[in-house]
Amino acid sequence: MSSAEGGALSKRPLLRRALLPMVVFVGVVAVTIAGFVALAGIDIVEAAYWLITPENIGIHFRDNEGPETVTKGFAVVSRLAQIVTGLWIGQTVASALFGGQLTEELKRVTQEKKIATFSDHVVICGYGMFGETIAYQLNGAGKDVVVIESDDDKASQVERDGHLVVDGDARQEPTLERAGIENAGTVVAAIDDSNVNLQISVLASQLAPDATLIVRVGEQTYASTARRAGADTVVIPEIMSGSDIAGELTD
Repeated sequence: MSSAEGGALSKRPLLRRALLPMVVFVGVVAVTIAGFVALAGIDIVEAAYWLITPENIGIHFRDNEGPETVTKGFAVVSRLAQIVTGLWIGQTVASALFGGQLTEELKRVTQEKKIATFSDHVVICGYGMFGETIAYQLNGAGKDVVVIESDDDKASQVERDGHLVVDGDARQEPTLERAGIENAGTVVAAIDDSNVNLQISVLASQLAPDATLIVRVGEQTYASTARRAGADTVVIPEIMSGSDIAGELTD
């Protein structure tokens, strides 16, 4: 599995939870077919048909020699395993339905479809005080804003505040892609950690070389490093606030 596929899957709780029982079910089916082929000497198509119509096992051994009792016992065990794994899959889906996970999945898909229509929008990485201030003022000015936030509680707050949110680590390429970074006009690395923001800026400058990159750093000593990493504007909170940045972006 590629890192992009793994990152996407990690943000699909329903798919992640359903994957294991589905893999087990497919494994049971494959082992059963292989077992029938080995025990009865039939071809794969006939073995697959026995999964649906196990009564054909008895018919087969009327005209053919072989371990009929063992094959029937194997079929019983296989059927039980199929029932158990089928119930496992059903329980996973039901849990998602009644636990709100399916609703959450659909909401994410809807959000990401909307994000895919954006161009020249602002991607804000981090929803601390700095990022929140920028998002609030840009949203009020009618700018399209997408917030990336890895903390579940803060991600929920982003939604409550009326912004689109991508839950994930902004240092990961799949997360930035889900935020539509390739079409973004501005990327703001707003996390309260200078080192993390520097990592984000390096990746963002590669994925969106034409976007304006604003990087928050905690100290002046990080400023030159941030510029080498691709930052167009370096923000030190003691000197420039989120309101100042939002004002520049809405001018």
